[in-house]
Amino acid sequence: MAAAQGPLSDGAGGMDEAKDTEKDRREADTAPLPFRAAVDALRAARLRPQLEVEPTRPPQRLAPHAYALEAAVVDGDQDLADGRLVLLHDPAGHEAWQGTFRLVTLVRAELEPEMAADPLLPEVCWSWLTGALQARGLTYGEPSGTVTRASSHYFGGLSARPAASQIEIRASWTPREGPGGVPDTAAHLASWCDLLAQVAGLPPAGPGDASVVTLPQRRGPQSR
Repeated sequence: MAAAQGPLSDGAGGMDEAKDTEKDRREADTAPLPFRAAVDALRAARLRPQLEVEPTRPPQRLAPHAYALEAAVVDGDQDLADGRLVLLHDPAGHEAWQGTFRLVTLVRAELEPEMAADPLLPEVCWSWLTGALQARGLTYGEPSGTVTRASSHYFGGLSARPAASQIEIRASWTPREGPGGVPDTAAHLASWCDLLAQVAGLPPAGPGDASVVTLPQRRGPQSR
């Protein structure tokens, strides 16, 4: 199964990437213990095999400490959905978060145009996020986010392409801290992967996920 591990990268390559990676390692070594423990749990998480997960460059100005993962739901050489999960930590606490940790996510998948036109789709997609957290018994606070649907129509030299529609979920929430001030980040990552799989239209991962309703009439996989 895929493990949420690997070298940090911003995709730039070359010497700049090497410098950024070394800088990230130094910062990780000096980060507060709760943040290091939370990141270690993310790196050790074991996920369902259809998901490819790897670290990526985190945002630099949202919090004193940050760690980011990007993921794709993969079928052969094609992506069904993709996303990004960022763990933020401010040891001094953050008034808007009501805590010292915050999880921020982006999830995207392509839809059939008729499904994208469903007026209830945004509410359903948001319920998938909260339902994924609740299904694993996770406690969290201060959830916020948006669900966006967009359509593309092609003209001229691209007119042979069929119209395409995409759903995008952007959200953040505060994971409740456990012993030592460390949230159960591995469980939060697993619930986020449940959301990705659901948006991608994968069947439930196990007997405990029988209540999951996958997205119907989903557009076919996209080449990577």
